[in-house]
Amino acid sequence: MSRRRTANPDPTRRDFLWHAACAAVGATAMASTVWDLRFINATFAQQATAATDYKALVCLFLYGGNDANNFLVPTDSTTYSQYTSARGSLALPAPGTTDSTGNNIGLLPLNPLTSDGHTYGLHPSCTELASLFNSGRLALLANVGTLVGPITRTQYLNKTAAVPPQLFSHNDQQVQWQTSVPDQQSRTGWGGRCADLLYSLNNNNTVSMSISLAGSNTWEVGNVVNEYNVSTGGAVALSGPGTAQVQALKDLIALSHNNLFEKSFANTTTNAINNAAVVNSATAGAPTFTTAFPNTSLGNQLKMIAKLIYGRNNLGHNRQIYFAAISGYDLHGSEGSYTGSHANLLRDLSQSLKAFYDATAQLGVADSVVTFTASDFGRTFPVNGGAGSDHGWGNHQLVMGGSVKGQNIYGTFPTLVVNGPDDTSTGRWIPTTAVDEYSATLAKWFGVSPGNLSTIFPNLSRFAHQDLGFMG
Repeated sequence: MSRRRTANPDPTRRDFLWHAACAAVGATAMASTVWDLRFINATFAQQATAATDYKALVCLFLYGGNDANNFLVPTDSTTYSQYTSARGSLALPAPGTTDSTGNNIGLLPLNPLTSDGHTYGLHPSCTELASLFNSGRLALLANVGTLVGPITRTQYLNKTAAVPPQLFSHNDQQVQWQTSVPDQQSRTGWGGRCADLLYSLNNNNTVSMSISLAGSNTWEVGNVVNEYNVSTGGAVALSGPGTAQVQALKDLIALSHNNLFEKSFANTTTNAINNAAVVNSATAGAPTFTTAFPNTSLGNQLKMIAKLIYGRNNLGHNRQIYFAAISGYDLHGSEGSYTGSHANLLRDLSQSLKAFYDATAQLGVADSVVTFTASDFGRTFPVNGGAGSDHGWGNHQLVMGGSVKGQNIYGTFPTLVVNGPDDTSTGRWIPTTAVDEYSATLAKWFGVSPGNLSTIFPNLSRFAHQDLGFMG
């Protein structure tokens, strides 16, 4: 319900606080301090003293459902023929193909250390990602998706095994990926639950260890720790129409407040001001990174994360959780193959991730930072009438970092046949690796003890693996 307000030439203190705080602090700074109010009765945390090492987990969410059928492609003759037949106008040219000017437009060959009998290539826009993979700094996870439990095609068609509710819905699947609890309502995300367990490893928790560059998200919501929202330009600091008004607001906040609302509002605003100052001071001395970040939304998000990692000691953080995101992957029409909307998104992804990896190496923490992708779902294998693809299920993801056992494709690549053993019936791959298994492997590396994995992932025991082996 909105509250109508008229101009008042002689505003009360409460009116001034209302207007000044809304204009000066803003919703982002206010939301960023809510986690402090939850920092109470934190008996849920693992019993631990502050860590002596550093680790950061970076979730990169690709909103809309990335078409990984055109991200990771088998290139051996039989399977590639199946691919080109089904993909039609979306099919990517074979490795080694060039255009009339000699530029590569073909799939970029991968050289996995372990072969599953197929050869593979990445989208031609992913030059940097192919290089990271072939140099061992990046791994690929095949056919990952939300699952209530293991399920076969026969069980799916006969409806004899449970599937996640609202399976092909953007909003529902985004939440299920971020909570890793598809079969019940969850107030928290698995990243937030990790933070609840591990925040005691930090020397200082004045600023939350969970930091988002993409606004509010489910993944970082905990019972104790929530995200601190930061823009690509830094923390949202107090600003206003004039120095006198800003100072007047600070003076009012400093007064003794008898009214409970005013007192809480003043405390929250003070925390927002102080936290913004701490964050901006911690990142102020960040170096110029040797590899330029693309001047895009994603590039700027990852650049700010690199600056925040630089400032980790001033923040007192030995463990940090970051959330970044980019939208635009819901390409039902005009998706394109080696050019077009999807190619542009993947080029930005590839260049931004390479710049971020190089920045962590420059900061000396490449082995301590792991970046992983997630997305709503995969896309259908056949092309739709709009020269795009529709909502699917299983999808391929990437994990990047110096501690990743890279240059391998983990999991089981689906059989690329409509109505084949991995298909629901329309080219939607039934996942053979659960989000729970993928996420638990990351959480374990991050420091969650094996005995606490079931606290973070209550359905994990239903699946074959608590650790998929892609982390060192």
